[in-house]
Amino acid sequence: MALEDVITTEDVFNASTEIAARIGSIGKWLQAIGIIVIVWIALQVVNWIFNKKRIKRLDLLRGDMERIEKKVDKLLKK
Repeated sequence: MALEDVITTEDVFNASTEIAARIGSIGKWLQAIGIIVIVWIALQVVNWIFNKKRIKRLDLLRGDMERIEKKVDKLLKK
């Protein structure tokens, strides 16, 4: 009976490889999530840059529209 309760080194090796395999699979999932987050952040930065350029163009157009409105108002007052 005492011999059946003894844990062999093979059992310990099998258990440790199973634990390492599970930790490795968790690591792969974490890597995949990290890559997704990095790609998402990169896309957000690119989107922000394009939006900043569009906002600058809209501000220029708004300024031009205000100048044109002032000139039209001057012409209509005469």
